[in-house]
Amino acid sequence: MNNNLQQQAHWSENVILVDADYTDRVAFNLIVNFERMIGRRIPPADMARWLECVALDGGLRPADKRQEAHVTQETQVILIHGQGKKRLENFAPADYAEELHGKAFQGELGEFVISAYERPESGLGAEDFFTEALQLAVRQKEVKRLMIIPNAEDVAIYNKVRDTLRQADDGEPRRITVFAMQPTAGGPFQQEILGYSLMAALGISADEIKP
Repeated sequence: MNNNLQQQAHWSENVILVDADYTDRVAFNLIVNFERMIGRRIPPADMARWLECVALDGGLRPADKRQEAHVTQETQVILIHGQGKKRLENFAPADYAEELHGKAFQGELGEFVISAYERPESGLGAEDFFTEALQLAVRQKEVKRLMIIPNAEDVAIYNKVRDTLRQADDGEPRRITVFAMQPTAGGPFQQEILGYSLMAALGISADEIKP
């Protein structure tokens, strides 16, 4: 893989791997559709809130209160974005270099450490780069919980993700969750609906969308 992710020295027990371009596009579509539906302006998605919702959907829970105070539960967030993309358009914070890469925040589920990686200009397609990042993550023995947000609407990309997870099924006690906008063909992983976590991060409540 032609990026710094290969030189990642530390891997967390919990990892969230995100196709940031795709997720940003889904957030935009939700904003446009729900603004029309509920008749109010919807602000950009709260990045920290969204990541915590993804982690909850992936099975992460607050650390045991009996643990020593200095023990912090950590989740590693890897955002993969397109060549030349400087920021997300529908999230806050949004700037990869200034506000996201190398930054962290503390929440009820522990510390979230964020990295952003740009796909190379040539040599690898979007799906190949994302798949290689996924292959790298599943090879790490430290990773026990993996949450994946691919562009599942692209059948070719989703099939590569599913095949990668099938080939990497080494019997390790690891929980893997794939997020998509609708149920997809199964594999050695659990599935969650991506829209639920994004709606929460956008501040859209269930009461607002009841008929």
